Amino acid sequence: MTIRSKPLSLIAAGTVLGITLTLGHSVVGARDNSSDVLPLEQLRTFSDVFARIKRNYVEDVSDEDLLEHAIRGMLSGLDPHSSYLNTEQFNELRIGTSGEFGGLGIEVGLEDGFVKVVSPIDDTPAQRAGMLSGDLIIRLDDKPVKGLALNDAVKLMRGKPGSDIVLTVVREGEDRPLKITITRAVIQVTSVKTRFLEEGYGYVRVSHFQTKTTTDMLDAIEKMKEESDDLKGLVLDLRNNPGGVLSAAVGISDAFLNDGLIVYTDGREIDSRLRYSASQGDIIDGAPLVVLVNGGSASASEIVAGAMQDHGRAVVMGDKTFGKGSVQTIQNLANGGAVKLTTARYYTPSGRSIQAEGIIPDIVTGNLRVSKREESGIEPITESSLTGHLSNSSDDEQPSDASDIEEENADQSTPEANLAEDDYQLNEALNLLKGLTILSRRG
Repeated sequence: MTIRSKPLSLIAAGTVLGITLTLGHSVVGARDNSSDVLPLEQLRTFSDVFARIKRNYVEDVSDEDLLEHAIRGMLSGLDPHSSYLNTEQFNELRIGTSGEFGGLGIEVGLEDGFVKVVSPIDDTPAQRAGMLSGDLIIRLDDKPVKGLALNDAVKLMRGKPGSDIVLTVVREGEDRPLKITITRAVIQVTSVKTRFLEEGYGYVRVSHFQTKTTTDMLDAIEKMKEESDDLKGLVLDLRNNPGGVLSAAVGISDAFLNDGLIVYTDGREIDSRLRYSASQGDIIDGAPLVVLVNGGSASASEIVAGAMQDHGRAVVMGDKTFGKGSVQTIQNLANGGAVKLTTARYYTPSGRSIQAEGIIPDIVTGNLRVSKREESGIEPITESSLTGHLSNSSDDEQPSDASDIEEENADQSTPEANLAEDDYQLNEALNLLKGLTILSRRG
């Protein structure tokens, strides 16, 4: 199947710690506002405030700093994802795309002045330390977060690999703030992981969307098909996937669709009005598909889940997603910095906007844990236990090795050890996948 290359100037992700993004270097054409009247009264107010700060503020502030603060305020007042990056910060973002820096491995945003964890990234210090989607970070070591710009908070969380940072976290359901110590590390995240849950039932985990994610997933599924004579169905796990490159979300969706619209974006500029459609070819040949999502599934993850849901290609299962339905463009500036600007909203094939709403799964499971009930040691009473029960007329027709056949069948139908205890949602997805497979093959 051919995956068409898409423009990479659109980025469907927020500020990132330890996640690769592809930066676009094209600047959206500016609108011709030459006929617009400048708001002279507001400009006079700005000039008045500027002069008062210069004259009366307790400390001397340079003109350059004041103007940079003004630019930051202008962008941060638009939405949580638009921001100004000076030369140093823009270079840090470029370094961040390589994964070769000391970080924690969390996707973050701002909420009520605090840093909110969108999701921890798989196999990173943050995940191993127990950070959860929805955590509010109120202190970084001894420094309060309230009032910090998001970029400044990100800079504090980055540091030399092997160094520790203490995060003070407010978590829903906890009576008091938690102090979590995390050791920074070089963040090198593999975006696609696969395994078999049972014979014939595959599992693909996509932790975030990078430029190579589509190719990596297609290669991984092809290997699974070679290992299994009969790939009966697949679970696509997008839980705690904060997003990433828009074109990767399109490619992942395209992998399971034969035709039709995947996603479209709509903004004020013509360049921000784009439509992405699927090409012929389904990597699993129409086999049943279950997509797992939760509150940490954002942006590009929601594009995939929305496309699968609107086309009826998969059953979406789990919890309501994060609800980030906007697209940011990185625009270079002449001073060596950049503006990350929200330029469009994206919509699912049916025209749904996910912004601040999220994707509601077809089956809501909740974030539950189950434990195995202790056996009583008493055999249950069945018909065969009753005195004088009728025998089964087919008993005599059983082959001599019937017990061996029953044991073999039991082994094939038993899920991975403790899957229900380790990951309730995944266990439910597997059970659903089995049911879908049975129905599809009976039909």
